[in-house]
Amino acid sequence: MVTPDRLAAFAVLSLLLIVVPGPSVLFVIGRALAHGRRAALTTVVGNTLGAYLLVVAVALGVGSIVERSVLVFTALKLAGAAYLVHLGVRAWRRRGSTGEAFTGSGAARGGLRTLWEGFAVGVANPKTMVFFAAVLPQFVDREQGHVPAQMLLLGLVFNAIAVVSDAVWGLAASAARDWFAGSPRRLAAIGGAGGLTMIGLGVTVAVTGRRD
Repeated sequence: MVTPDRLAAFAVLSLLLIVVPGPSVLFVIGRALAHGRRAALTTVVGNTLGAYLLVVAVALGVGSIVERSVLVFTALKLAGAAYLVHLGVRAWRRRGSTGEAFTGSGAARGGLRTLWEGFAVGVANPKTMVFFAAVLPQFVDREQGHVPAQMLLLGLVFNAIAVVSDAVWGLAASAARDWFAGSPRRLAAIGGAGGLTMIGLGVTVAVTGRRD
């Protein structure tokens, strides 16, 4: 299975991605600001389920192809890195309009609907999709075998960190609605910092990888 040092390295890299206020985090915060703590936490659960479905897809399908081909791996890694940088640049340029992601209707929503919306965002999140497809194979120990199982374990690590981080974002936003919504500068700072972090992550993905 995955060695402790690989797990630790993957956990650190995952944390760098997760703390960035990307689509999923902004959606959780938006639900918190619009509908409160319960909606935020329900969204987190749905988002996590959606993200783990991506892990399963990579582990049982795309991951096996990438794991066997250096060419496919390199192409996917570079494409993923470029896309992460693109997302970062776009987030930086649009940091002044970050507040748009925090708006929502005032009506209360049912738990199942909120759960489904979180799931849809999680499974369609391009940042997470690229990360799993391009990065998971880098942390698999092929000599140990059971490559899909290793990817599933790594995915659990990612999602455990994501649950904690997203829940903190959601709880903080639900507890400080007026503080967040009342300052465009604060919202812009969040978007700008997230963009720069995503650019750095894209560069990291591009310059790391297996050497066989």
